[in-house]
Amino acid sequence: MADAAPSTARVEEEPKPDSKTLQILRDMANRLRIHAIRATCALSSSHPASSSSAAEIMAVLFFHTMRYKREDPNNQDNDRFVHSKRLPFVDVATRWFGQGLGAACGMAYTGKYFDKASYRVYCLLGDAESSQGYVWEALAFASHYSLDNLVAIFDVNRLGHSGALPPEHCIDVYQKRCEAFGWNTYVVDGRDVEALCQVFWRANQVKNKPTAIVAKTFKGRGIPSVEDTESWHGKPMPKERIDAIIKLIESQIETNRSLDPKPPIEDSPLISILGIEMISPPAYAVGEKVATRKACGLALAKLGHANDRVIVLDGDTKNSTFSDIFKKEHPERFIECFIAEQNMVSVALGCATHDRTVAFVSTFAAFLTRAFDQIRMGAISQSSINLIGSHCGVSAGEDGPSQMALEDLAMFRAIPNCTVFYPSDAISTEHAVFLAANTKVIRHSVDDKVTVIGAGVTLHEALAAAEDLSKQGQLVVGENGSLGWAEVGLIFIHKPGYCCFPDIFIRVIDLFTIKPLDIVTIISSAKATGGHIITVEDHCPEGGIGEAVAAAVSMDPDISVHQLAVRGIPRSGMSSELLDLFGVSARHIIMAVKCMLMN
Repeated sequence: MADAAPSTARVEEEPKPDSKTLQILRDMANRLRIHAIRATCALSSSHPASSSSAAEIMAVLFFHTMRYKREDPNNQDNDRFVHSKRLPFVDVATRWFGQGLGAACGMAYTGKYFDKASYRVYCLLGDAESSQGYVWEALAFASHYSLDNLVAIFDVNRLGHSGALPPEHCIDVYQKRCEAFGWNTYVVDGRDVEALCQVFWRANQVKNKPTAIVAKTFKGRGIPSVEDTESWHGKPMPKERIDAIIKLIESQIETNRSLDPKPPIEDSPLISILGIEMISPPAYAVGEKVATRKACGLALAKLGHANDRVIVLDGDTKNSTFSDIFKKEHPERFIECFIAEQNMVSVALGCATHDRTVAFVSTFAAFLTRAFDQIRMGAISQSSINLIGSHCGVSAGEDGPSQMALEDLAMFRAIPNCTVFYPSDAISTEHAVFLAANTKVIRHSVDDKVTVIGAGVTLHEALAAAEDLSKQGQLVVGENGSLGWAEVGLIFIHKPGYCCFPDIFIRVIDLFTIKPLDIVTIISSAKATGGHIITVEDHCPEGGIGEAVAAAVSMDPDISVHQLAVRGIPRSGMSSELLDLFGVSARHIIMAVKCMLMN
């Protein structure tokens, strides 16, 4: 991205709202307070005090500043709003943890650089959540990319969840912090609707810089004995006080009018992210060895040629994850997020809202553990993004334990409605990038005694074990199984011949799809092999392939599962040595097969 030009403002006369408009906005703010009090009382929960502090901000934003179609909240031309509540006009559910600003950055980036449209993005944050580090990751991102279509509003009401925050009402502290991150910053009395109208108008004139509005507010505003007092966070008003409180607020309302929002500027391009097809089939030769991470980079670049809304985000690992291949071919659709994985996931969530992009996040799988909360909240928002993690397991070798992902399968299996792929070669990697594929059996015969389930690097260890257990066998290429796709299956015709264990033939399953699991194939294979299953994974046993398979067959007493997984703390070393040291190599698979058949 080119260096941004200095911040400038359009030469335009500031419109002044008349006294009637200002009174209507005050009245609408008070109605919002009443709605919050009644709703939270009915629920016997939630946050009427916090809602009251931001009532004037919300009234001015939604009924004076923002442009949108009220009857069509998902219209692509509407201004965007990000807040901690999941409502029809709120694009990402973030709760109060500060993740919203990163998502807003993604929406603003999409609006400025992909859509090149007029819609603007507004994000409301509490002062408590601004303690989160990823808020400042987002501030740095927005400044670096000159997101002048983004406005962040800090609702500084002094009080957090359990008490006063360190800066309390020292508004200049927030102002200086935002300015230090390169934001155009305004300070405003958050109770003054006229001042809010003016500051939002000024923010919309700024070019080449994002704008922060630091609003001094009071928690529980308008509620006697609650305003600006502690111990009211997350508590509804006492039922015996509701009528008196509402009557007091209603006494300040002078009109019964409302204001209609201004219509959006309809200049977003019509796009489609449906039915994306690869421009050509995989071009790998039989026997060619290609790292799956390189195959992933090549597949992403190919997918980028198929649809110009495919984007890739990386966290300064592009030369290791091979996402730099995508960057070289589609530089305008590559977003460098630097070493800020939490913000990177939030930005991707924002880019994917309103179905404006197909977003792929690429980094080391171990680094995605930092962003688990963002991923979890993305699932709650029913967002659709794609997360690619490389360097899984101890097979990462010399990179060392800090970069060996052993927990990622457990993490992603716990995410609702998440599909988890674990490709084992270049072709399956390309298919994983392209579309969801089914689990397939890649080696089998009618004489199989044990089903061995592997994925990724352990699939190749399982195949090596199968080869060693059937040294006298003859390899032939046959038709793929009922659940196969694209690749032909490998069917082995074996001859007896392994020491005192003759006729040991094992069935190997490539568990390409970890979630959802193909339970039918697993159970049918287990029954065909005497109820014997061995799972082998370059991951921790907790939450991984073994536990997933064991849970899938738990209702069948005739099926037993033996799990091979990495146990203990990993260390740096050669990949093959570490696989053997931690018990997931072909040698350990062979030992497990023999042990299972002897019992």
